[in-house]
Amino acid sequence: MAAADPRPLVVHVLHRFDTGGLENGVVNLINSMPAYRHAVLALTEITAFKGRVTAAGTQFIALNKQPGQGFWLYRRMYQVLRELRPAVVHTRNLGALEFVLPAWAARVPLRLHGEHGYDISDPDGQAKGPQWWRRLLAPFVHGFVALSKDLQSYLTERVGIAPARVHQLYNGVDTDRFHAVREGEQPPADWPWTPGKHLVIGSVGRMHPIKDPLNLVEAFIQLMQRAPELKQRTRLVMLGGGSLHGTACQRLEQAGLAELAWLPGDRSDVAQAMQWFDIYALPSRAEGISNTVLEAMACARPIVATAVGGTPELLQDRVSGLLVPPSDAAALSAALEQLLQHPEQATALAQAALARVHEKFSLRGMVDAYQALYDGSLRR
Repeated sequence: MAAADPRPLVVHVLHRFDTGGLENGVVNLINSMPAYRHAVLALTEITAFKGRVTAAGTQFIALNKQPGQGFWLYRRMYQVLRELRPAVVHTRNLGALEFVLPAWAARVPLRLHGEHGYDISDPDGQAKGPQWWRRLLAPFVHGFVALSKDLQSYLTERVGIAPARVHQLYNGVDTDRFHAVREGEQPPADWPWTPGKHLVIGSVGRMHPIKDPLNLVEAFIQLMQRAPELKQRTRLVMLGGGSLHGTACQRLEQAGLAELAWLPGDRSDVAQAMQWFDIYALPSRAEGISNTVLEAMACARPIVATAVGGTPELLQDRVSGLLVPPSDAAALSAALEQLLQHPEQATALAQAALARVHEKFSLRGMVDAYQALYDGSLRR
């Protein structure tokens, strides 16, 4: 009979395990932290995205929660945790926070909660209800993890969590997977544009209101209207699916620009595709720490992004990227035109971003920080 695996178990609790920045960060952590065993517990469902996990023995559990309050699932989660006996339960974002209660009842030694970004209904963190809910559940949490200084301030100043209980840890990016084009590399087989001939404005993200993809669509339309000479070479690529995908396609069709855009939905080859963007655009209304911005930095792409959440902590305006106000298509359009018309500036921003990601946002640094948090907290 084989001996039981002695490594401590971390159960990562999140609303849904599907394509997204939060989920991508969990995947990177699981794949790069062999000192711990891992399980993913999704309150709703586990999708094919679990194929990204390569760590042997990782468990996946879906509770199939229906819309609404999750109180009726507490007993089920309590049973799961009593069976798994994890050393750590790590919940993520507001939708999973209430499940620290069954973790507390199951006597899990270490209960952590991560804040990855604001909720779609509260993009600037001003709503009192979510603050009150976090404050109410805080006694059942040993420590909070904030992915940005902005979220750290939210927890300490608005929610009222003691600063000593809040750990600010940045995401990291896998620079082996995300990198600039190397000799002999080719774009995806169905890539519709010709490298060197076309200039591609690219974006990656869920087509949901918080990510504001229509802001980028409108900025592209304005750009083509203001500088029609750019139509010959400039193209738009938006990778990702979601509720606004059809609206984005329809708006481009109405503007007569559908032939200049490619919106193929969700992709599994983002790292390969991103290499062939000439400019990366992030149009979001709110962000925690954007994984896609970090990935674009690692690919040495010049970036135009909205100055929301933790993005200004990643990019220094006019040094390693261009920052514009959210929900301002005119400002986003003007910044994109600036980089298209001044390629030497685009190159300088891209090189500065690449140097910054290697210096401050490595995957190894992120994993080491989380492991130190788990190890130190368990010892205490």
